[in-house]
Amino acid sequence: MSDNASNMSDNKIFDNGISNNSDFFLLRQIPNILRARGFRLYLADGGKRTGQARLVDLWLNGGATVLGHTPPNLLRELKNAASRGLYAPYPHFTESRFLKALSKLFPQRSFRLYAAPPSNVDLKLWRPFVDPANPFIAGGTPILVPVIPGIQTWRDGLPLGLCAVAALSEDLLTRLPPGDMLSPILLAAATRGVYDLLAAKDRVKLALPRITKALRENSTKKEWQQNGIYLTLKHDPTPEEWAAMFHQFLDAGFLLPPTPSHPLILPGEMSDGEEAKLAKVL
Repeated sequence: MSDNASNMSDNKIFDNGISNNSDFFLLRQIPNILRARGFRLYLADGGKRTGQARLVDLWLNGGATVLGHTPPNLLRELKNAASRGLYAPYPHFTESRFLKALSKLFPQRSFRLYAAPPSNVDLKLWRPFVDPANPFIAGGTPILVPVIPGIQTWRDGLPLGLCAVAALSEDLLTRLPPGDMLSPILLAAATRGVYDLLAAKDRVKLALPRITKALRENSTKKEWQQNGIYLTLKHDPTPEEWAAMFHQFLDAGFLLPPTPSHPLILPGEMSDGEEAKLAKVL
């Protein structure tokens, strides 16, 4: 592991930042989402409340939809698993498939799976595409939780539904409780998500010249810092400051993360007009 990757484990992008579920109250202030396609959300009210019929998603469910909301391989895997009725957490071969996929993403690591993150253990988030030279470096963190495409929600900054924990050795896992039995439909989706990540190395090669220019020119006025496809603030905003920023982005047609502990994620595609609007609001 490179020193650079090891140091990045202390970056805000990896922090377990959500203090409680109330941090998601900002999501309650947008209209219901009718459907999601790619990196965009389409509002059920057609934009009557916000003036925007669709939003460019800059949260992407904390990174669980970093490849977009409709990746074809993932949707096909979900459909196949659902057609077999694999909802209940019974023993199933999808667990070994998922562990095999994780071993390709994190070679020479040991894994344990949970429905919710174990408490009283220092766990660090790992996000893909943070280092353009090698987007899959995990750093030197002994125990980490990878954020991978799949079906997840969040609590205390860590994923719920399916939480994979990776450690540098099996001995480090002994401090953790036994793993959970998970639904095969979640495991099937997560397995596909890992392989899609491994195949999506171009996701990090974004060509967003307006965004790059805006970040460079505004660096003395605003405090965004960039790490691959992720943007975070250099200072910790108050809830009031973040709420004001959330609504500023919403008015421009963008969904900001509901909490500043989650990074803004640059989407995999934007139109020229969308990029120009985002560059302006940044």
